[in-house]
Amino acid sequence: MRPVADITPLLDLAHARALDWLARVPTRPVGATATRAQLLHALGGALPWQGAPAADVLDALCAGVEPGLVSTVGPRYFGFVTGGAVPVTVATEWLASAWDQNGALYVMSPAAAVVEDIVSGWVLELLGLPASASVGFVTGCHMANFTCLAAARHEVLRRHEWDVETQGLQRAPAITVVVGGEVHVSITGALRMLGIGTSELRVANADGQGRMRPDALAAQLAGVTGPVIVCAQAGNVNTGASDPLHAILSIAHAHGAWVHVDGAFGLWAAAVPELAPQVASLSQADSWATDAHKWLNVPYDSGLAIVAHPAPHRAALSLRASYLQRGDDEERMGMDWVPESSRRARGFALYTLIRTLGREGLIDLFRRSCAHARDMAQQLAAVPGLSILNDVVLNQVLVRCSSPRHDGDDDEMTRRVMASIQAEGTCWAGGAVWQGRQVLRISVSNWSTTREDIARSAEAIARAYRAHCATDASASA
Repeated sequence: MRPVADITPLLDLAHARALDWLARVPTRPVGATATRAQLLHALGGALPWQGAPAADVLDALCAGVEPGLVSTVGPRYFGFVTGGAVPVTVATEWLASAWDQNGALYVMSPAAAVVEDIVSGWVLELLGLPASASVGFVTGCHMANFTCLAAARHEVLRRHEWDVETQGLQRAPAITVVVGGEVHVSITGALRMLGIGTSELRVANADGQGRMRPDALAAQLAGVTGPVIVCAQAGNVNTGASDPLHAILSIAHAHGAWVHVDGAFGLWAAAVPELAPQVASLSQADSWATDAHKWLNVPYDSGLAIVAHPAPHRAALSLRASYLQRGDDEERMGMDWVPESSRRARGFALYTLIRTLGREGLIDLFRRSCAHARDMAQQLAAVPGLSILNDVVLNQVLVRCSSPRHDGDDDEMTRRVMASIQAEGTCWAGGAVWQGRQVLRISVSNWSTTREDIARSAEAIARAYRAHCATDASASA
């Protein structure tokens, strides 16, 4: 009984500190308030020679990190398409850490393996994807893209009688990879790790909302022979727009290409009847990547790599060794579908989320985010000098701040307003460069965001903009 006696006070302390943090999230500044130097001073020092009581260490950690924490769990954080964490998923992650299960092999945790099987089926049904598809539980969408594209690389080379897992890439047939003009960096990063450099990519131009143009794809594939991979997108990271998948799939498959869909957050549009037309024909792709932390609002370390063809998925990722014992009845081996061996059991949080919300609750979460994004756009568009640059089709809003001076720099004004918003703390939004122009990027992804949060945040953004306009006018006078 001694270990339980030792850990109980620590878990009680962690519980109390966590509740204290969550209680203060709605009123504290959304961004961090400490500098790097201040955090180093509070938390650093020489390597300890002697240990300290665990409770004291936890207390000191909480006090030291507090000024450097960002309220990403809160309702007015609109940066980086970052969701919060639905309460039941936080509680589940605590249990998962206490259970300390390894998701690599069935024998290491039959419960984790079965839960991942169940969640895989639910996700495929929710998205309308083939029930026979394989699913890997990875860290996030970057590694989901990597996993799917590893399967793609295997299959397109196999069709040309090349086994990349044994023969390598150095003498392999050249793979033609086509991406859109607004391809996400995680796709190029994944391809780079798979031996396909950025200068080797063919780029199909995008339209004004960041969607790949089918005619541009057709032009890039004209005359191409050999292995081909086409990377499409569901949910542009800036505008939220999705590529015209029906046309892209038709063109790409006519050339024998593997079509991968990067859907970090936009993939979930398929679950909502009125949004599903944005990703029409999604189920006909060969692989899909998404990140459950974003729009599903589970804690981090929850990406999903989904492949329509399990054989190349397993061939690209699975490992064999004498000590990795597999039973004849083991339907799921977690490490067959991910680029890892030992890993945490990632399926538990998704299981409790889906059980708690159900299909209806998940659809409502997606709908509310989109409605809030439209409200934000409408309220900001009503402010003279603020412009919305994208069609708000999902949960993304791009804002441009005009300088009132005749020779004013709109890029600089937008950056100044962004900095003021982040420093003031009512909400947090980041920036991006969209089609050569600096913009304020607002991503509405949190389950707890309300209409009141949108109104309060829109007013804070407008207030920051008006303050800079007044300062410029005063300086000009």
